[in-house]
Amino acid sequence: MTEFESQVLTDLSALKSQMHALLGVGQPGRLSQLEERVDRHERTVQRMKGVGGVLSVALTVVHFAMDTLRK
Repeated sequence: MTEFESQVLTDLSALKSQMHALLGVGQPGRLSQLEERVDRHERTVQRMKGVGGVLSVALTVVHFAMDTLRK
């Protein structure tokens, strides 16, 4: 085996182990963990949008009530 072939096989082995870590071998890999984190973040953002909408409606109602009571 030439030096080039051994270098290629070494690089291929390193690439294979990195792919196993990224995709996971029977266990969730880093890629699936990253997908889970993104999903949690998106749910949190949607929840915060809902809270912001509710707060804006509540603030509008309070302001409307204050204006009505002044008159």
